[in-house]
Amino acid sequence: MKSRLIVLLLAFAVGLLGATPAMAQTKSRLQQILERGTLRVGTTGDFNPMSVRDPATNSYKGFDIDSMNQLAADMGVKVEWVQTDWASFVAGVAANKFDIFSGASLNMARAKTVGFTLPYTETGTVPVVLKANAGKFKSWDDINKADVSVAVSLGTVFEEQAKQHFPKASIKAVQSPATGFQEVLSNRALVTITSNIEAAGLVQRFDQLTLLGSDVKPRNRRPLAYCVDINDQVWLNFVNSWITLKRAEGFFETLEAKWLM
Repeated sequence: MKSRLIVLLLAFAVGLLGATPAMAQTKSRLQQILERGTLRVGTTGDFNPMSVRDPATNSYKGFDIDSMNQLAADMGVKVEWVQTDWASFVAGVAANKFDIFSGASLNMARAKTVGFTLPYTETGTVPVVLKANAGKFKSWDDINKADVSVAVSLGTVFEEQAKQHFPKASIKAVQSPATGFQEVLSNRALVTITSNIEAAGLVQRFDQLTLLGSDVKPRNRRPLAYCVDINDQVWLNFVNSWITLKRAEGFFETLEAKWLM
């Protein structure tokens, strides 16, 4: 039954290519992927537990990695991973360096350049500090002080949020492969902010780190979605149909149980 639905989705989406003369002139990413036999997936490999790269083997694992592998399997193609970073992934989609980006939080600045699919899960922003410094911060307002340094990864939504929430603090945007939490671990910054998804993994991996107290609620709750060419409605329609189908099957709930709980 599932394979029949995927075939129907493919047939419907490919059929749209002939709907108008303008569409016939340019092949959709969908048609290119099916003809090429590979799905090019851009991913950063630094968003634990969503996308994690093992530099020794150049392999990837995580929630988004499992999801993209399943998308490729349902399409009957292979995955080609394309390493990118948060500062340039939007440009990478626009420049056709990959067919889809493995997942990012939706924001309107990005939406001007890249097409977002339907959401597949949700995240929120939380502060992370050294346990030794946790007593200094009882609220978000305690971070917004001139003597507080906040480290974030360059080009991420967290850089934007840090500037918004902490105009009085010193914002330190670090270039990949450096990360905000590494700056905190090395005492080069007092605070980093990241998604509650990544933060849960960080405090498990590094005993020195902690989330701020339970009274400090997540901010900037946002849906996570995949990113595709903003001008390719056929490809966007297909991926949206796939997400809808996988939601109905409980696929994303299974991934959440595996990676986020």
